[in-house]
Amino acid sequence: MRKAAFYTLGCKVSQYETEAIAEAFRDRGYEICDFSDVCDVYVINTCTVTAEADRKSRQVIRRAKKINPCAKVLVCGCYSQRSPDEVEAIPDVDAVIGSAGKMELVDIAERLLLGREREIRVTDLGKEPFEPMRITEGPRTRVYVKIEDGCGSRCTYCAIRSARGPVRSKPREAVIEEVEALAKSGVAEIVLTGIETGSYGEDFSFDYRLADLIAELDERKSAELIRLGSLAPEQIGEDFVRKTRGRSILAPHFHLSIQSGSDKILRSMKRRYSRKMALDNIKRIREAYPRVTFTTDIMVGFPGETEEDFLDSLSFAEEARFLDAHVFTYSKRKDTPAATYPDQVPECEKKKRSEILIKRVAEIRREVLAEMVLSGEALPTVFETNSDGVWIGHSDNYAEIKVECQKDIHGARLPVRPLRVEGDSIIGEIIDFC
Repeated sequence: MRKAAFYTLGCKVSQYETEAIAEAFRDRGYEICDFSDVCDVYVINTCTVTAEADRKSRQVIRRAKKINPCAKVLVCGCYSQRSPDEVEAIPDVDAVIGSAGKMELVDIAERLLLGREREIRVTDLGKEPFEPMRITEGPRTRVYVKIEDGCGSRCTYCAIRSARGPVRSKPREAVIEEVEALAKSGVAEIVLTGIETGSYGEDFSFDYRLADLIAELDERKSAELIRLGSLAPEQIGEDFVRKTRGRSILAPHFHLSIQSGSDKILRSMKRRYSRKMALDNIKRIREAYPRVTFTTDIMVGFPGETEEDFLDSLSFAEEARFLDAHVFTYSKRKDTPAATYPDQVPECEKKKRSEILIKRVAEIRREVLAEMVLSGEALPTVFETNSDGVWIGHSDNYAEIKVECQKDIHGARLPVRPLRVEGDSIIGEIIDFC
């Protein structure tokens, strides 16, 4: 039996794609192995969100051939889409595929193993439809389902639009079928994700958007719990709330891509919302969903960001009361407008601002967790891992929960009574179970 191994760099969308590709190889008779094993085929799904991601992609590509010099190395994804010449120039790469045609990788591997010449196939994503792919199994705890690809924004700092193309959505029937099959298989939580998840349905010829999909999944009782991937703040306005309010299937947790709390910086980034719009929509969601929490991404050090602009981001985090935030520093990406902007912020200043914001977010997180404990309200939790009799999981509003339990509750969704905050977690007890 031939062996294949896979490596994913980057986002949850890429992770989902790699799982779908691996299933295609498995269905063709390949044994799916760890990337460190000696295999016949290595598939690397690359990322290009930062210069560091490009570097790591090259590093992993080279590692594969060191493990087995006779193996076939297939490279796909965002880095190969955006910089195909760089990938093609790496010695011993046998195939270069961009962000489209990933489900053809197993056929390409078969041809290469028969002695065919290397293949380079990077297409114009503006002409590509949504590529059909699905997964049929996953862990009992949580799986990701890709419902959208591409991006409709033109943010001045970002390289993803050129790596992923315009918005393309998975047909609603395909989403529903995949979600219901995964839920039936025993998966406790399904996360709908995309490059720009909130733009789902934007390319359809009929009026059907993300909120309509949530409403239909809820009415069909398609799954026990649906969580949404990253959303832009302008995508959770009045229409979204009106259609999703009271839908028990939807997790009361939203990850918002905020980027900055400064209106000046948001305009320079060409984001499609203002500080006020984002805060108003957060307030609207908070009123509609009891126990709701928010997580986010915030960039510091964007060109032209002054101390006042940074303080706007800091105060935004305080007002929004994020449960958690991925704080990262701006880095130049080739062929993006922001890379040529004047007033680039020194690295030492970026680092200082990042440390301040990370510290404040950690303080806010502990305050939010303490409020959950004080409320005493039960927290439905999916349990994922066990360490010496302590089970760890995440509540539906995404707090990390720890409980002592001697039973096997892996993948179970159970109500937890919060008792106290310990570090970044809530210590609780399962109600009427352990």
